[in-house]
Amino acid sequence: MNSQPPSASEFNRRDFIRGGSIATLLSMLGGVELKAADAPGDAPAKAAGPKVKCGIIGLGAWGREIIGTLQRQAEAEIVSVCDTYGVMLRRAASNAPGATAVDDYRKMLEDKNVQAVFIATPTHLHKEIAIEALQAGKHVYCEAPLATTIEDAKAIAKAARDAGAQVFQPGLSLRADPQRHFLLQFIRTGAIGKDVMARAQWHKKQSWRFTSANPDREKEINWRLSKENSLGLAGELGIHHFDSMSWLFKDLPKAVTGFGGIIHWNDGRDVPDTVQAVLEFPGGVQGMYDATLANSFDGDYEMLLGSDAAVMMRGNKAWLFKEVDSPLLGWEVYARKDVFYKETGIALVANASKSTGQDDNVESAAYTNTSLAFALEAFLSNVNEVIGGTEDFTATFDAADKKALAEHIAGLKMQHAATWKEGLQATVTAIKTNEAIVTGKRIVFQKDWFELA
Repeated sequence: MNSQPPSASEFNRRDFIRGGSIATLLSMLGGVELKAADAPGDAPAKAAGPKVKCGIIGLGAWGREIIGTLQRQAEAEIVSVCDTYGVMLRRAASNAPGATAVDDYRKMLEDKNVQAVFIATPTHLHKEIAIEALQAGKHVYCEAPLATTIEDAKAIAKAARDAGAQVFQPGLSLRADPQRHFLLQFIRTGAIGKDVMARAQWHKKQSWRFTSANPDREKEINWRLSKENSLGLAGELGIHHFDSMSWLFKDLPKAVTGFGGIIHWNDGRDVPDTVQAVLEFPGGVQGMYDATLANSFDGDYEMLLGSDAAVMMRGNKAWLFKEVDSPLLGWEVYARKDVFYKETGIALVANASKSTGQDDNVESAAYTNTSLAFALEAFLSNVNEVIGGTEDFTATFDAADKKALAEHIAGLKMQHAATWKEGLQATVTAIKTNEAIVTGKRIVFQKDWFELA
């Protein structure tokens, strides 16, 4: 189906979520690294719950990534896979032995053995599948963005909100990463001073184009290159950065101005290969984003600048860069420091029981888990929690009392993860940011765009 090498086809969410080595960058810059644990084995292991019977819909590069990650989850059992393209279906089925292979997602939804579905289809196909899956009583993990229009995103969010005894989790995987929760707590202690600005980028030279001997198939697999079906770089990648900004600032953007164009890949596409956007947040704080498919320099990362310090984030690593006049926090004296260009950064480490020595190898404490792994772990754990809570409720109370059941479910102890609300908000931000980029205009966000009636 695809003549490009695997590294070219698995271009977006995998690159963003995995993070990866930045040893070269560290050797040039200089920062104190922030981590969520001394090492993966230091955190107490969570007892695994029962196996959740899972079905995956959409078996492209990201669908296969989900399969591979689920196979390493103690609470997952893949029982069904679905794709309309026979080659992809056979390939995934061979990697998930014992799973039923179907070419129509409705067959999966009719399967009583399937408890949870993972939607990894192109964005413009999410709505029908997600809503029907919720109506079929399935727990749903839906990749972000939820949809390509606000109307469709709201329809999915409403169905998720009204499905009181089902888990719905959008693919904003950083929301489940313990490193990000640690950083959030650290930043909100005031350690970096007053918020000044945020910026994020994603740079990687690749075409986003796939080839096929079948013209219809080639058009289908290159949906990201058509503005009819794609939110471009803002939707496929920027949505994670936009969500992080809103999460850190504890507010939604007020307006966005965008720019973009086809700078390098003049191959018939009508989706920009290079974009910039400025999101305006309350209090005069702005978040700047740029992405390009024409150059790989500096990779991808996020920066949050405060009046006392800046925090640089990439994947599941982070560093603190202090201003010379900032107050001494104490712990940073013992923390490992890495040099970035002409600055020195301090490694931020969550739940650290011992100092991180300056002589430690830069890569020595890298996470073995990806943000996707944490997100799927949280989803499966929450599904088991809801299943158990529902059984407890119905054993004592009237199962027909949906309001009481929803209140009971709301009181359960759930793992940190994105909900339909964050999914809707991030999707709206991505949709309007893409619109601003395509039109070159400033768009003022309307409050009702982010809310359900």
